[in-house]
Amino acid sequence: MGQGNDQGVAGGGGTPLPDEIAAGNAEQAEVWNEAWNGDDGRYWVQQRERQEARYRRLTPHLMAAAGIQADSRVLDIGCGSGGTSLEAARAAAEGAVLGVDVSAPMLAEARKQAAGCGLPQVTFERGDAQVHRFEDGTFDVAISRFGVMFFADPEAAFGNIARALRPGGQLAFLCWRSVRENAYLTVPMGAIAPYVQLPELEAPDAPGPFSLADTDRIQKLLDSAGFDEITIGAVDEPMWMGPDPDDVVAYQLGIPGSRAMLAEASAEARAKTVTALRDALAEHQGPDGVTLGSAAWLVTAERR
Repeated sequence: MGQGNDQGVAGGGGTPLPDEIAAGNAEQAEVWNEAWNGDDGRYWVQQRERQEARYRRLTPHLMAAAGIQADSRVLDIGCGSGGTSLEAARAAAEGAVLGVDVSAPMLAEARKQAAGCGLPQVTFERGDAQVHRFEDGTFDVAISRFGVMFFADPEAAFGNIARALRPGGQLAFLCWRSVRENAYLTVPMGAIAPYVQLPELEAPDAPGPFSLADTDRIQKLLDSAGFDEITIGAVDEPMWMGPDPDDVVAYQLGIPGSRAMLAEASAEARAKTVTALRDALAEHQGPDGVTLGSAAWLVTAERR
């Protein structure tokens, strides 16, 4: 089933996109405009707590790898509703954190959360990290939790991020491995496949959640962008899906992409989809709720 948040892409119904949106992203701009600043963006704001819970075993890997110090200047790319930005701000108590995303609703929520947590050292800007005008050498650390896979021109994006880092600055990000390795997708999608038309999730070299599944591609992109000391390690963690199968079914089928998919199915197919999904999830119920496996790459690099 489609996932949202921390994708570093957004725009929105009724809200003009930033002038700086990269020309290479023009094809996605209309999608962003109708989705991520409209109903989709507001939906993921409502799901903020669930998303943080889903990533609760993954986020610590990113934060540990980032090596944020008390006085670090941190850039959070595709920050969404600000979960990782707030974590970075807690570590950089005497430093500064900038979260960048192109979803106005998510950024509004991020600012609200930062204010509520008493973290004045974190700020947020709306922009496209491919072309955002960061001051050269401003940051000590750049992080991203599943927010760097959606660039239309990843070469330009990682080059821009490198320029924003000081020489010797650290990059750390999480990105997904292949679909087949991620049970949090294969289990629900496999259950409903007989009844609905599933979306294409893997498109080689195209923007999307699995565009950086190939480690050779990551290595080449970062090397050409000006990074050294590149490390790519596998992170396998159970992902909490929800407290029980009924809750997870409601969540999965409420995702904007799922709603669109089900709208094209017959009433009989929709009913069978619900039953099949609930049955599949029930097999993964445990003491803490429903959990399914996730598979990511944890990537670190140092700016030359």
